[in-house]
Amino acid sequence: MTDVLEAAVRLIVIFAAFLTLPLLVGQLEHKVMAHMQARVGPMYAGGFHGWAQLVADGVKFAQKEDVVPDAADRTIYRLAPALALIPYFVALVAIPVGPGLVGQDLDAGVFFVLAVMGVGVIGTLMAGWASANKYSLLGAVRQVSQLMAYELPFVLAAASVAMAAGSLGFAEIVDAWEPWWLVWQLPAAVVFFVAGLAELNRPPFDMPVADAEIIFGPYTEYTGLRFALFLLAEYVGIVLLCFLTAVLFLGGWHGPFSDSWVWTLAKAGALSFVVIWLRVSYPRLRADQLQKLAWQLLIPVALLQLLLTGVVMVAW
Repeated sequence: MTDVLEAAVRLIVIFAAFLTLPLLVGQLEHKVMAHMQARVGPMYAGGFHGWAQLVADGVKFAQKEDVVPDAADRTIYRLAPALALIPYFVALVAIPVGPGLVGQDLDAGVFFVLAVMGVGVIGTLMAGWASANKYSLLGAVRQVSQLMAYELPFVLAAASVAMAAGSLGFAEIVDAWEPWWLVWQLPAAVVFFVAGLAELNRPPFDMPVADAEIIFGPYTEYTGLRFALFLLAEYVGIVLLCFLTAVLFLGGWHGPFSDSWVWTLAKAGALSFVVIWLRVSYPRLRADQLQKLAWQLLIPVALLQLLLTGVVMVAW
């Protein structure tokens, strides 16, 4: 009974983080973009500094009519938002925030999380196909091709740090981490972070949802709360990517003065700001530029980093 109660408490905490942290990232994005681009809209809702902007967005989505196209496959159309969101919740279960602060400590945690994250694209593909809209289908196909291009450098970069630590477990990787890894594994960290942004379709890698070209990609026909679920999946993905980068490449809960879960949250928060900063600073890549970046730059760099890690580990 004690084990069941402990598992239930861990799941409740993870579910609360699953609902809270993405909203905080969304609120941060509103404010950062408002300051960087002089946007006045997000600064007014609720009065002081637009504190109620997320509440206003939630009310807006809840009030919108739930429209399903006549020609759509209704069952798949309705299931797609949930399938795009649930894999991220499952992945969060295996990511530690501090020593012992994890839903389930897995020996092959890195492999598990990377495998589960790749499932989310199925929800997008289902949404594009079931919408009976050529723009939605085009956006879904673009997203699948983008995932195929960026999944390889994403996995290779994670493999480099796993090889350096001699383990696929997150806790073991953090325990093996040393400050000089910030230099040694820096190329892998950059490749991992950039490839992760591309997998999440975050600007400047948002070709599948390019509103100026294909309306809103696979989500064109979605309205109301179903559309909001896709947006929530994007922000949960940001949280997951930032925690992964912090744990794998930045030492997780290791800090200058003491080891604490606060350091993990601080590092993930700083990376979330970088994600938003990149969205504001760079224009969208063309489809050919996006593929060229993956195949001609990120994959060679990831392979060279993996080779370097192997040489250092053997020589060490």
